[in-house]
Amino acid sequence: MKNSILSAKDLCKSFALSGGQVHILQHVDLELYEGDFTVIMGASGSGKSTLLYALSGMDRATSGEVTFNGEDIVKMKERGLSKLRSGAFGFIFQQMHLVGNLNLFENIAVPGYLDKSKSGAEVRGRAEELMERVNISHIKTHLPSQCSGGEQQRCAVARAVIHSPKILFADEPTGALNRKNTGDVLDLLTELNKDGQTILTVTHDIRVALRADRILYLSDGKIVGELMLPPYAPDEEKSRETQVNAWLTSLAW
Repeated sequence: MKNSILSAKDLCKSFALSGGQVHILQHVDLELYEGDFTVIMGASGSGKSTLLYALSGMDRATSGEVTFNGEDIVKMKERGLSKLRSGAFGFIFQQMHLVGNLNLFENIAVPGYLDKSKSGAEVRGRAEELMERVNISHIKTHLPSQCSGGEQQRCAVARAVIHSPKILFADEPTGALNRKNTGDVLDLLTELNKDGQTILTVTHDIRVALRADRILYLSDGKIVGELMLPPYAPDEEKSRETQVNAWLTSLAW
């Protein structure tokens, strides 16, 4: 039986607009399980990114609970949230947000120094190991502006896991990449997941969804569908794509 690592109950998010309320998330219940690769899909405006930000403490829900390690993230003070985001959680975004005047190695290593339990030598060793793993060791001294989009995103993935987060959150991680670079980043995320990394990502890209073992479908701020899949295998991708497409079509994708 899988262990729940994060739990949301009756989660709501609303915004005031023109004297009224716009309800982005409506009473969402969700369990995220350790070691899962979970994807959230849905039409534009369905609340996918809002849900990811609420679950990760990047944004505060209007009401409801998000429980991690026995604590309700919704009620945490900003200092606690900051510690959570820099320690237990890792983040990847469509725009890489690399620091332009730091080289790739420095972009990866600097967040690792926030972990006071690790020595500088340990952080540097971990950064070197990750650069090798994501195949950017040969350009470690390059600035982000000297690298391709795929190289930058692989650097961003390494940066996101330098501190071995409990959960890796990704918001449209392949949205700015071409087909080749998308495949490289997805292979990397799949490899990390096989090693035990829990991943939650939101996407419009069915290529990302095919790597998941669980897909949730969000519509008008509510989870209206769930599809469970076996572990990803490249030689079964066509049949997997057929299954996922049929499921999405049934949900008016």
